[in-house]
Parts: sequence; C-alpha cells; structure tokens
Amino acid sequence: MTVMFELSHVGFAPGGRPILKDINLTVPAGAYWTITGPSGSGKSTLLRLLATLLTPTSGTITYAGQPQAAIAKPDYRRQVSYCFQQPSLFGETVRDNLAFPFAIRNEAFDQARALAALDAVALDASQLTAKVTALSGGEKQRVALIRNLLFKPKVLLLDEVTTGLDADTKALVHHLVEAQVAAGLTVLSVTHDETEIAAAQTLVTIRGGEVQHD
Repeated sequence: MTVMFELSHVGFAPGGRPILKDINLTVPAGAYWTITGPSGSGKSTLLRLLATLLTPTSGTITYAGQPQAAIAKPDYRRQVSYCFQQPSLFGETVRDNLAFPFAIRNEAFDQARALAALDAVALDASQLTAKVTALSGGEKQRVALIRNLLFKPKVLLLDEVTTGLDADTKALVHHLVEAQVAAGLTVLSVTHDETEIAAAQTLVTIRGGEVQHD
C-alpha cells in the first residue's frame, strides 16, 4: 500500500489552547475520505495542517514518505491542493483565475483546456470572460474547484465546498470529484452534508479535537 499521509501524535494547540489532540492517521494513496463532526471539532484545522497552512505544535506529518516540513511549500502545494469553503477568486475575470495555474508554471495559457474544465462543471464557454463579481456563489465555487484541477494534484483537500450549493450544483461537484478519484486522486473532504456522509467511502469523525473510533 502506498501511503500518502502519515500523521503521528499530531496536535495543534496555539497559545496552549488545544484544537487537535494526538491525531494518528494513515491515508493511503487513492483514498476518498469524508471527514465529519460537530462545528469547532477541528476538521478544518486538520485540513489546514495537511495543506501546510498551519504547522503542528506537536507530532509529525509525513507526505509520500517525506517529512512535510522538508518539502518546499511551492512544490508541496502543487501536489496537495486545498479548496476553501468560501471560494477565493482574484483578478477581474474567470480567465484571470484559470490562467493563474499556467502562469505560476511559466506555461502559456491553454484556452481549450480551460474551456473543457468549464464544460465539466456545466459552465458555458462565455463564462471565461465573465467578471468574477457577476458570478453566483455556486459558479464561484465551481471556478475555484476547476482552478485547483487544471494541473492535476496528487491530493485534493475539500473544506465544505458544497455548503450552500443547490442540489444540481452539488451533483456536478460530486461527479467531478468522483471521476478524479477513479483516476487515482486522493481526496479528503470535510462536510456536514448528511447525503455525503451517508455515501462516504471512508468516514472519519472528529469530536473535541480527537478522531473517534466508534
């Protein structure tokens, strides 16, 4: 079994206030984990630790057999991609956002690839030039998601990305993510959605900063 993440006695207690306590997890490559638990239990904090947006205050995290801290963050974040609950778009247009992954790799923008990505989440080609300020919440979330997938990472971390989306948009997002998992992507998804929890391939519950094994 190829291991993507190994968490050993990981804790996060900024200022001495414990948010996560003694987390021990082994995430195999190709896994699709659904992470749930009450609000404030530490779910999003766990994702942020895996994304290197936060640093553990105790314990160790390894990624693909290497200490997480030993990997240069730009290299790491090209392999481990984090998608926020509230989509963060920048620039003026959808094109600005979809061109960014090409720009940081010093590659020419591939418009055909961007249009195919838009089509995969039922966004029309005309949306490429749409102002980000004119997009609905669901449209913004879909643009943010495909921006993360234009260059396929090895891991996708999803932080309640379907919250507030209508049923049709949720179905589009689920279909896209499931297709990526089928192609070998490792996905960890935080959610409160009962339908997603019921359909989970592997369910991980966090309460009070600890992984529950019930």
